[in-house]
Amino acid sequence: MTSQPPPTHPGAEAAPTCYRHPERETYVRCQRCERSICPDCMRDAAVGHQCVECVQEGNRSVRPAQAMFGGAAVTKPRVTWTLLIINVLAYLAELTRADEIINTFATSSVYVFYGEWWRLLTGAFLHAPPPSFWHILFNMWALYAIGPELERRLGSLRFAALYLLSALGGSIAVYLFGLWAYGASGAIYGMFGALFVVSRKLGFDARGVLWLIGINIVLTFVVPGISWQGHLGGLVTGTAIAAAFVYAPRKSRNAVQLAAVVAVLAVMAVILLTLPPYGAIAVQ
Repeated sequence: MTSQPPPTHPGAEAAPTCYRHPERETYVRCQRCERSICPDCMRDAAVGHQCVECVQEGNRSVRPAQAMFGGAAVTKPRVTWTLLIINVLAYLAELTRADEIINTFATSSVYVFYGEWWRLLTGAFLHAPPPSFWHILFNMWALYAIGPELERRLGSLRFAALYLLSALGGSIAVYLFGLWAYGASGAIYGMFGALFVVSRKLGFDARGVLWLIGINIVLTFVVPGISWQGHLGGLVTGTAIAAAFVYAPRKSRNAVQLAAVVAVLAVMAVILLTLPPYGAIAVQ
């Protein structure tokens, strides 16, 4: 014999089923749309449960978290780590062919004047080869210590722009007033300036940052072999960019920040196209 379903009494209602799985009986309803949902379709809500579609619709209406001064919120400082890795990889390459790499990629005012513009950026990822380890150690320690905080405050894209523009600002100063240089110090000094601006904007005590900047500026002129042009050029550029980022009015923040980046790049291009390398001319 085969079993038969129990007879249905006249007027009895059929058991409710899940709207996504009609074969499953359920007596739980979505708190928003009141459709019946089975355990696989339930999503915990503040009160009761919601269906999958209602949860997705609610997520679309929630504004994504933002960094303090624009851009997406930063949970992991990926730009900081990427920059640190690039610097370390470049240094490892120097261990094999230091002279060749430095001669090809270091910032040189004369070579830049004759069209090798890539040196303005590549030189910012090189450091003094062994046995001089202090150069890369100090710069990477500063990037590791300050970079994540700035990236979380500014957002990843703005932090990347700050770092690279500071590096270019240092290289432009070397082009104008120096002969040659290499190292991430221009970008690091730009970060120092940005840290001061952000601290002032947020109402923090910035005297410690001022002491940090002051001590490093003194060392720039006291310790031989340091490019003061790269340090000061990066400091000025980073401070200016950070000020544009953090003081941009909220209603037009993105437009002002983008305009600041474009303006700085335009100034750099005009300098390269119209001005000669005064430092190289002076030693001739």
